[in-house]
Amino acid sequence: MTDLGKIDRAFFDRHVAPNLGADRDDVLVGPQHGIDFGVLEVDESAVVMATDPLSILPALGLEQAARFGLDLILADVAVSAVPPSHLSICFTLPPEMDDESFATVWETIHEECRDLGVAVTTGHTARYSECSYPWIGAATVLGVGDRETIVRPDGARPGDRLLLTTGPGAEAVGLLATLFGDEIDLSETVLESARDRFDDVYCVRDALTAAAAGPVTAMHDVTEGGLTGALNEMADGAGVRFEIDRDSVPMQPGIEEVCSHFGIDPWHVSSCGSLALAVDPSGVDRVRRALEDRDTVVAEIGRVEAGEGVVVDGETIAHPGTDPAWAVYADLANRTASR
Repeated sequence: MTDLGKIDRAFFDRHVAPNLGADRDDVLVGPQHGIDFGVLEVDESAVVMATDPLSILPALGLEQAARFGLDLILADVAVSAVPPSHLSICFTLPPEMDDESFATVWETIHEECRDLGVAVTTGHTARYSECSYPWIGAATVLGVGDRETIVRPDGARPGDRLLLTTGPGAEAVGLLATLFGDEIDLSETVLESARDRFDDVYCVRDALTAAAAGPVTAMHDVTEGGLTGALNEMADGAGVRFEIDRDSVPMQPGIEEVCSHFGIDPWHVSSCGSLALAVDPSGVDRVRRALEDRDTVVAEIGRVEAGEGVVVDGETIAHPGTDPAWAVYADLANRTASR
């Protein structure tokens, strides 16, 4: 467990999964590898919940940083097809974050929550001497809905077709180009395209739009481990095989050039804002149209078959295990801090 990023599956299976506190009948979905939300049954409703760290990167501009940090948190409930509705948020602010800066962050979160119908129900805010950017707190988001409408990442069935929004690498490349553009020896034209990828990192509205248009049988946001990781988690969880056509996977401008510069595979790096979807054939056209009406890039990239694993152009690809972008971020941060 020495790599940056999420703990590995072996540690989770050995130390976390067997030790989950009280065994309660009202927990419908508990912590599982590859599933980013839990589900609690209350009366006849399902409460979907997720908890995430809160990151604020001031170099993005405080408004954009706050919106990005919030979307990461809300997305884990939105991919269940249940709209996020309630937010509990804790800020452990670094001393250098003054009141004016925090007010900008808070007001941005308020505006986005209001637009999405999310109420802030409780929280905690304080400054602490050992806290530092970007990890300045954590939050829990809830959504209340019908358990029968919940979409899980492991719900794909043979015969389903696979859609992908945005494409791989948007988050990692957008962050690298925005935060460390001076360290990237590429043309300004390429770097500008790479910075534009940060506009693609928001998926809450896309997830709810796709689910409403469906039927969507499985949905997963493409985070740590990238597209390769997300597809493997979905296929393994459902006990099926994903057949993928590489040429059908959308690749946005700037992605390949920046990833090649750092020697990383764009399919292995985090791409918040990108959704992998398994869709019943009857709903594919509706889902595509609904997403395209939002100006979201979406492509059909493959199909679900009986079997196991993820097969791309006839070759099985495995989960990368770790996200290579973490090491790149750390190296660049250390390099710039030492100057």
